[in-house]
Amino acid sequence: MMMLSGGLVAFIFLLYMAVLFGIAFWGDRQPGEFNPRLRMWVYSLSLAVWCTSWTFFGAVGMSAGQVWGFLPIYLGPVLLFLFGWRLYARMIAISKQENITSIADFIASRYGKSQSLAVAVTLLCLVSVLPYIALQLKGIVLGYGLLTASPVSPAPSRKRCLVPPTLPWW
Repeated sequence: MMMLSGGLVAFIFLLYMAVLFGIAFWGDRQPGEFNPRLRMWVYSLSLAVWCTSWTFFGAVGMSAGQVWGFLPIYLGPVLLFLFGWRLYARMIAISKQENITSIADFIASRYGKSQSLAVAVTLLCLVSVLPYIALQLKGIVLGYGLLTASPVSPAPSRKRCLVPPTLPWW
């Protein structure tokens, strides 16, 4: 099996990121609504982002331990896309009307544009997304290790001594 060099893997990663940002930039500059053919690509790319390491580590790991435990990971978004489209449409209309760009602004605008509520929602979102970011970084490290055949081992752990070292007798 042929392994890739670290530089080549980094170059491909950067090229991939540039393509994704280029697509996002181009899509952001398109006037009006997307035509149906472009909408198909946007939904596909959105699902590709959703099906990242969260799904890989979460669903595979859960299905190994519980036969049907992985089902909500897939069933929830599918049901929301099928039956929650009116909710999405209403949220988008409100966001456009109020010129809202974040979850915190959206929730705060529903409760009198409360600044303290927006800060609380922002902090809650920040704390809740940290495990996901850690999982993404773990996925990147494992993928890099697989592609370059250089096993990336975790940093050596320092064992904490429960008993303090004895002082010299003098």
